[in-house]
Amino acid sequence: MKNGIGAWTGRARRWGTAALAALLLLPPLVLENNGYLLRVCTLTLMYAGLGGAWNLLGGLAHQISLGHAAFFGLGAYTSTILLRDLSLSPWLGMLAAALLAGIASLLIGVPTFRLRGHYYALGTLAFAEVLRILCLYFRSFTGGAIGLSVPYLGESAWYFQFYGNRPYYFIALAMLALTMYITHRVSTGPLGYRLRALRNSHEAAEVVGVDTTRAKLQANFLSAVLTGAYGTFYAQYHFFIDPDTVFGLMTFSVRMALIAILGGLGNVWGPLVGAAILVPLDEWTNAVFPGGLAGAS
Repeated sequence: MKNGIGAWTGRARRWGTAALAALLLLPPLVLENNGYLLRVCTLTLMYAGLGGAWNLLGGLAHQISLGHAAFFGLGAYTSTILLRDLSLSPWLGMLAAALLAGIASLLIGVPTFRLRGHYYALGTLAFAEVLRILCLYFRSFTGGAIGLSVPYLGESAWYFQFYGNRPYYFIALAMLALTMYITHRVSTGPLGYRLRALRNSHEAAEVVGVDTTRAKLQANFLSAVLTGAYGTFYAQYHFFIDPDTVFGLMTFSVRMALIAILGGLGNVWGPLVGAAILVPLDEWTNAVFPGGLAGAS
C-alpha cells in the first residue's frame, strides 16, 4: 500500500513539474508583443534564482545573510570590466565572476562560521558595504557613483547581447532551472542532511560527527557562485550597473531573503513562488504610485 502511494506521489510530482515547466515556456509566446510584461516575467525568474541561491544557506541551514549583494555586485562588475577592458565574452566573464564570488564567500565564511551567533550576517553586510565604498572610491576603474555602462557590441549571442526580451527570458529560465536542480541535489544529498542537522541543533550535529563549519562553507560557496553568475546576467540585461544598486542592502540583499522566506525556507520551489508574488507586486506599486509611496518597494 505504501509503495503504491509513493509511486502515485512520485508520478504526480513529475507531472506537476512538467506542467509547470510547460507553463513557464508560455510567456515569450503569449507576451511576444508586450515587452513590459515579458520584462516583468524575466525579472521574476532572475529574482527567483537569486532567492534560490540565498536559500541554499539561509533556508537549509538558517545561516542568515544580510549582504548577499556583495557576491551579486562582484559578479556584475567582474564581467562588465572584463568585457570593457579585454573584450572578453560575458559568458566567460560569468565563469570568472562566479569563481571570484565563491572565493569571496570563503574569505567571509572561514572566520565567521567558526563563531556562533549572527557574525556571518554581520560579516556579509559589512563586506557588501566595503565593496560599495571601494567602487565609489576607485572612479577611474569602476566609474564611481556614475556607474558603468556595458559596451554595446550589437546583437550577438557570444557577447550576451540581444534585441528584445525573449532571449533573456529563456536564459533566465535556464539559470533558474540550474539553480533549482542544484538546490534539489543539495537538499536530498549528504550536504543537505548535514545542513538540516545543524539547523535543528548546532551542538547535536557536532556530537553526531557533522563538520558544521565545512558544511556551511560548502553551501555558502555554492550560494555565492550562483549569485555571482546572476550578477553578470543583471549587467547584460540592463546594460548599466552602479555601486548603490548592485551592492544595495534593500535592492538585492534583503529582497533575496524576502523571496526565499515568503516562498518557504528550504523549499526548492519556494523562491519561485515568492518571486512570483513579490516582483509583480513591486512593479505594480511602482506603476500605480510613482514617487508617491516611498519605500513601498
